[in-house]
Amino acid sequence: MASGRKLVVEADGGSRGNPGPAGYGALVRDALTGEVLAEVAESIGHATNNVAEYRGLIAGLRAASSLDLKARVEVRMDSKLVVEQMSGRWKIKHPDMVPLALEARELAERGLGSVTYTWIPRNRNAHADRLANEAMDAAARGEQWERKLDEEPPAPEPRAPGLFDDPGADGTPAEQPQVAPAWSRATAVPTRTLLLRHGETPLSVEKRFAGSGDYPLTGNGLAQARAAAVALKAAGLDAIVSSPLRRCRDTAAEVAAVTGLDVRVEEGFRETDFGDWEGLTFREAGERWPAELKAWLADPSVPPPGGESFTETDRRVRTALDKLKVRHRHQHVLVVSHVTPIKLLIKDALGAPMGVIYRMQLDVAALSSIHWYDDGPASLRSFNDTHHIGG
Repeated sequence: MASGRKLVVEADGGSRGNPGPAGYGALVRDALTGEVLAEVAESIGHATNNVAEYRGLIAGLRAASSLDLKARVEVRMDSKLVVEQMSGRWKIKHPDMVPLALEARELAERGLGSVTYTWIPRNRNAHADRLANEAMDAAARGEQWERKLDEEPPAPEPRAPGLFDDPGADGTPAEQPQVAPAWSRATAVPTRTLLLRHGETPLSVEKRFAGSGDYPLTGNGLAQARAAAVALKAAGLDAIVSSPLRRCRDTAAEVAAVTGLDVRVEEGFRETDFGDWEGLTFREAGERWPAELKAWLADPSVPPPGGESFTETDRRVRTALDKLKVRHRHQHVLVVSHVTPIKLLIKDALGAPMGVIYRMQLDVAALSSIHWYDDGPASLRSFNDTHHIGG
């Protein structure tokens, strides 16, 4: 069979409630130019995120096969589950996923030249995410999603050098990150998050690693939490979400006391587990584990001895954020957390590389603010604000 042209399928799905009202979106691009050749989106009723993501994949593969039965297709999705399962690296255990995966594989094997799967960060799947949300919004209005007849065809999106080229022996460049500007295609109502680092603890005073240990606030830390609560009393909060660790729960409790809101604990927003470095100063860790500390500083995927890497922390923080955006869509939410999760959220909002977290100073009881839009972009509104505690 002659080789067809290369196409890129971007697909996504979502559920408002997981399970809840769900929908998918998918598009097909020309791999050389980046031009959008097809868009599909549909509400699928009551379903889970994973079912919606698989439905988006299937729709994208069908759209690609309708364009070129011999096409070489690269599927790009921000669902690690779907990418790993379709690549054959993870087993498919849930019974609802099995028939969907089989349908996708049959389409790939019989309806196209070849199909490969690539995981991409969420902020690079904004177009498919927007389509899925448009389909769910249309269903909520009692309508079906459709492209308006008088709409101009989608123009090619800005293309970084080599973005759609095959890296390989011919010297073509590897794929480069593409980040949508915060002001592009933003929906009118964002999900707003205020990120509050917990108050002072005995370990923060001495600048010691404080990860999974459950440390109390100092007297000064409690005063900082109360000052933050006073500042947030009139902020118009709809919800409070906290790390499960005591220093965050006690900080969140002060805000709850003045706002009358309940505190929802989210495991994903806990601090990184620093393993054997817990309770040590940076110097002490370096004296005992010089090679390990150097490797940890150089590579975010390297964990401290017996601990958790920043890459692992980033994965669960992203999951916690996804859950928050589903549960509290278009609301104003206070997230009480720690240095690393807050920095990772800011990194994600900016579309910045992981190394940016080493260049941020985040003080105890500091507030930062991010607006998250349904179609992918985010906007950092403030960072490390300590005016409420005289900082």
